[in-house]
Amino acid sequence: MTTASPSTVPDAGPRPRSGPAIPLLLVSAFVVVLNETAMGVAIPQIMDGLQVSAASAQWLTTAFMLTMAVAIPVTGVLLQRFSLRRNFFTAMGLFAAGTLLAGLAPGFEVLLVARIVQALGTSIMLPLLFTTVMQLVAPERRGRTMGLVTIVTAAAPALGPTVSGVIVSSLGWRWVFVLVFPVALLALAAGAVWLRNATPTREARFDALSVLLSAVGFSGVIYGLAAIGENAGDHAGVPVWIPLAVGGAALAGLVGRQLALRDTDRVLLDVRVFGGRVFTVATLTIVVVSIALFGSLILLPLYIQQVLGEPAYAAGLMLLPGGILSGVLAPFVGVLFDKVGARTLVLPGAVIVTAAMLAFSTLGTGTPVWLVIAMHLLLNVGTALMMTPLMTTALGSVTPNLYPHASAIVNTLQQVAGAAGIALFITLFSVASTSGAAEGMRAALAGGVGTAFGVGAAISAVGIVLAALLGRRAPAPSPES
Repeated sequence: MTTASPSTVPDAGPRPRSGPAIPLLLVSAFVVVLNETAMGVAIPQIMDGLQVSAASAQWLTTAFMLTMAVAIPVTGVLLQRFSLRRNFFTAMGLFAAGTLLAGLAPGFEVLLVARIVQALGTSIMLPLLFTTVMQLVAPERRGRTMGLVTIVTAAAPALGPTVSGVIVSSLGWRWVFVLVFPVALLALAAGAVWLRNATPTREARFDALSVLLSAVGFSGVIYGLAAIGENAGDHAGVPVWIPLAVGGAALAGLVGRQLALRDTDRVLLDVRVFGGRVFTVATLTIVVVSIALFGSLILLPLYIQQVLGEPAYAAGLMLLPGGILSGVLAPFVGVLFDKVGARTLVLPGAVIVTAAMLAFSTLGTGTPVWLVIAMHLLLNVGTALMMTPLMTTALGSVTPNLYPHASAIVNTLQQVAGAAGIALFITLFSVASTSGAAEGMRAALAGGVGTAFGVGAAISAVGIVLAALLGRRAPAPSPES
């Protein structure tokens, strides 16, 4: 009996019935991911209410992503070792606890801790959703199902600022959490009634050194990236190169450790998935588009409020059409992927994302509202064309035993890329705000926005090159013999 290579997808044969598992996971994941970007619009109000700077307030989003990047690698073992129900209740329980704490937080420090607890739950939920889909859905139907998953990974982050903007403007920032808490409790109740253990488990053990190297590596890199924005705002802190160097060294050690453990049940992240060209190219393209997406999600609300002078609810409503469009397009893109494959969709998507970033680089103090909305719609068309095919292609290119590892790796790198995008965009924005004269502050901020999106366009252009390397069709399943 031969073993399929990590870059092929064996036919898993008959699959267990999923029942309500996937719909419940989709709804639950949508709620938790919505909160990841919900703080963007609320930052100005939190800055005033809790007396913190913009560079410090960005940690409400960055710390969320940092925690996910540290915790997600561990889910590769959790998803193999524990049942679907146990992982679901752990994820939603942590998220609900963090949401309640955030709503009651008396100060910024407690609010930051609450966001970290929320992130711990989210870090389990996302890989759980991806892995469950790959295990329960047949290859020929994965595109349309992953299209629904993309509503979670792309539309939910885009809708976060909209929902938050409306709530913050009418009720205050605490209500972003107060209103979500009952929804989290309903998800837990629904899971208790309907969720069954439909996915397999197997023996897997934690390797303490791997967990330590992973935590130090990913947290060091993301902390260093976030510190760039902190230092740009003239806030004294640890020199940026120190956490970046420590994080990079730890990640190098992590890779070496995983290769040494590759044939044992203690491997944390099986990096052999990168031995497949399809997985590597698709994952790198996800990284590129995530930098553009998360960078724009953190910067656009600030631009709309601080440069255009619009209130928080207006900023949310301006981003609503793009979020809705992304959610509407995702299932159709999934169906198309099953028919035409990845490159036919991803390549034009990458071109559109780059064009949208170039358009954003022209934003100024007098840009009309309708034009900002149109640019945001264009960005969401591009990301919708890219995310479903890329996620499905990356995860579908590995063997079933590597699904948990591939899902953990893709989700972790997406968080690192998102943190990089936020750090890059907020740094240029902060530099502009500190260097501009008081009478010309709006113009200076607009210049920083334009520069940030110009750099974003250059990064997005790399996605065009990577998209051209993808195959026209999804990798064909090959039977394991």
